Amino acid sequence: QVQLVESGGGLVQAGGSLRLSCAASGLTFSNYAMGWFRQVPGKAREFVAAINYSGSRTRYADSVKGRFTISRDNAKKMVWLQMNVLQPEDTAVYYCAASIVSHVPTDRELQSFGSWGQGTQVTVSS
Repeated sequence: QVQLVESGGGLVQAGGSLRLSCAASGLTFSNYAMGWFRQVPGKAREFVAAINYSGSRTRYADSVKGRFTISRDNAKKMVWLQMNVLQPEDTAVYYCAASIVSHVPTDRELQSFGSWGQGTQVTVSS
């Protein structure tokens, strides 16, 4: 079965950086788009970033555009989220997800993300 394992979360001061990693197994990784989502208690999980099967296309939530970068290495079956200029409002549990489509899913296609990791906590102090 599909396994996604996130790492790299932690506590950082506002303005700092973190790099989240996601190791994938149990799927033909290079065929599918990947994404990052985040969730805070009491709120719905929200889209953060997505990347297509080859890494040539990406899409970001407006709230992170220009600060976060998603990337992937198909040979290593890894996807990363580089987060810069972190703000307290970025505090959340971050989840890696695998889509069943190869292109970058639109907002209407976010349900195509069907496999999820266990999440990694990111806390940004002010």
